[in-house]
Amino acid sequence: MVQPEVRLVAVVASKHGLHARPAIQLAETAQRFVSTIQIVKDDTAVDGKSVLQLLTLLAEKGTPLLVVARGKDADAAAAAIVGIIETEETTTNP
Repeated sequence: MVQPEVRLVAVVASKHGLHARPAIQLAETAQRFVSTIQIVKDDTAVDGKSVLQLLTLLAEKGTPLLVVARGKDADAAAAAIVGIIETEETTTNP
């Protein structure tokens, strides 16, 4: 049986790019899904469930990333990951 595959493009919205905080959030979100998730920048594909691999992409604001999810919950997984990538980070000062 062929696993469903979803491919979506997301543009990094955070002014600081895909740095540690959003990379952790992205990996933690990805780990909640059964599907495999890859994030692709140019010719480099990394495991969306690995914070360290995500950080190696050096994805700055405005960088388009391809999200590839494969598995029974691929639709929901891809949508959740795109939502994180396309969220502009806001910082609150106490």
